[in-house]
Amino acid sequence: MKTLQTIVIAFIAGLAGAYTFHAYQQEKDRRTSQQNQYTTITDYAPAGDYRPTVTEPLANSSLDKVDFSEAAARATPSVVFINSISQGQTYTTWDWFFGGGGGPQTRVSSGSGVIFTSDGYIVTNNHVVEGAETLEVIYNKNVYEAELIGTDPSTDLAVLKIKENNLPAITIGSSKNLAVGEWVVAVGNPFSLSSTVTAGIVSAKGRRINIVEDKFPIESFIQTDAAINPGNSGGALVNKNGELVGINTAILSRTGSYTGYAFAVPVDIAKKVVEDLIKYGISQKALLGANIIEFDYQNAKKMGLDVTSKNFKGVLVESVDEEGAARTAGLKPGDIITKLNTTDINSESAFEEELSYRFPGDKITITYNRGGKFNTSEITLLNKYGDTNLVRRKIYSDLTVGANLEAVDYGVKVFKIKDGMFRKIGLPEGYTIIQINRKQVKDPKDVIEFFTNYRGRVLLYGITGSKQEMPLQFYLQ
Repeated sequence: MKTLQTIVIAFIAGLAGAYTFHAYQQEKDRRTSQQNQYTTITDYAPAGDYRPTVTEPLANSSLDKVDFSEAAARATPSVVFINSISQGQTYTTWDWFFGGGGGPQTRVSSGSGVIFTSDGYIVTNNHVVEGAETLEVIYNKNVYEAELIGTDPSTDLAVLKIKENNLPAITIGSSKNLAVGEWVVAVGNPFSLSSTVTAGIVSAKGRRINIVEDKFPIESFIQTDAAINPGNSGGALVNKNGELVGINTAILSRTGSYTGYAFAVPVDIAKKVVEDLIKYGISQKALLGANIIEFDYQNAKKMGLDVTSKNFKGVLVESVDEEGAARTAGLKPGDIITKLNTTDINSESAFEEELSYRFPGDKITITYNRGGKFNTSEITLLNKYGDTNLVRRKIYSDLTVGANLEAVDYGVKVFKIKDGMFRKIGLPEGYTIIQINRKQVKDPKDVIEFFTNYRGRVLLYGITGSKQEMPLQFYLQ
């Protein structure tokens, strides 16, 4: 009886399960049919055939065997160590009224230099030698007293001369032919470690980083990730052939040490500056007489120009001088310069670099866009005095004051101080006189005349070569 009862219960349970499954399947089919009214399912079809570009490895690729030993061997003998020695003093505003000042302190800073000629001309950075009273060049374990031939703050370059011949002058390359991504080697003396070699690639060209403090700065730096540290300044940046392509100048760093961003003055700019300093004592600047800025969305909007363009090619004329070459040639604010002669211009640094190769009196052709119409204009470049003459350094030497003097942009610079009045009153080498008895001076002849004829109390105001304010008070009898 129990067996029959179990069979009946199992049979009924089976019928119930079959009914439940059948009902579930019907409901599922109904819902799927309902979803199909709203959902379309198609097979994926690619928009086109996928054909990646595949190239065969280059035979004997330079990446297979990167070796800088030859470049280092060629460049290292041409890089020297430079000591810049000065006597510093600490002054306060009270010294202007009461005289005095802190005691003298000998300061020594160092950097690197590159032998440009076999007869002793050496190139370095202006900031390496700025404010120096004595310059020493250490080469091949010998110490040479160096003469400062000239400086160019606008490119942060300087030229020294030592009395030596048959020096291993570096081989000059070309920065124009240098390519982004190309291997380069930096040679210098960081942390007083002579002949240190580091390698990297050219990260960018034509960089403008706004570090040059000058009225007419020229910044078109080569950016590299070759490790450059304090002491590398003025050293050589060379290509894989050991040819000079730049003068190491600056790093961008929050710590003061290398963090991956280093900059060098292109050798094509340096060559002209060096030749100018040796030949004229001053770098020849050819000026357009206009303020040139980047042509981008922000500057175009500020100048009221069309900003719907997708290609901001060229540089923008922000303003023109009242009496300058640009105004004479008909350039106006808002003009977009696209070419200098046959060279395409697409950045402020590129424009400055092209101008840096020119001299006062040179004629150039500018192509510019004004209101959508392209025009050309021939422009005669001028010097900073507004004429086409080459500017020559004029040095005054006077036995009474016992020094050489020359006019600079903000006063009268004193250098090569010997026995005489300036040594007695304590003027340091490279001091620039800005005011005498609160009257501004700019002409060396006026300074010489004053110290030759004046007797009485003198208030002298000026700055040292390291740009430290230095007031002096004394009596002339």
